Amino acid sequence: MEKSKIDEIYRKHATMIYKYLWGLAQDTQLAEELTQETFFQAIKGIDKFRGDCKVSTWLCQIAKNLWYKELERRNKHKTVELNDSILSNENVEYYCLNHMEKIEIFRLMHKLLDEATREVMYLRLGGDLHFSEIADILGKTENWARVTYYRGKQKIMKGMKEWTEN
Repeated sequence: MEKSKIDEIYRKHATMIYKYLWGLAQDTQLAEELTQETFFQAIKGIDKFRGDCKVSTWLCQIAKNLWYKELERRNKHKTVELNDSILSNENVEYYCLNHMEKIEIFRLMHKLLDEATREVMYLRLGGDLHFSEIADILGKTENWARVTYYRGKQKIMKGMKEWTEN
């Protein structure tokens, strides 16, 4: 494949892949690394792309597989890194206030939703994917993706309401 076509694919899909991976990892650096690895793997395997689905769907599948490999690697090593970069910021209070709601939403997603529903939410919110693309990635129907997203959204909204009341 020619370099200009590869560049075009990267420009068109890199942000969406990054958002999807950030939604899974909730770690900027890891999301960036996995995004780069996703495109590296895509370039290596471009000849295997059959065209049965959209390029974005194919890239999300690669990203998802890389995320699962990362989880397996972490489970094998079980090391915990101390990250005090937030403490080095001069205005910790400002940072916390601006990110508290987003963090709480992700916390609620992990607490209230099953894995399949979380994945639908990440693909929809973080990856800006259409329900048909989500269904394609997860091997389900578009209707299943819509219903799963709606039910997940309802649970999160209920959880956020309870959180703000406390």
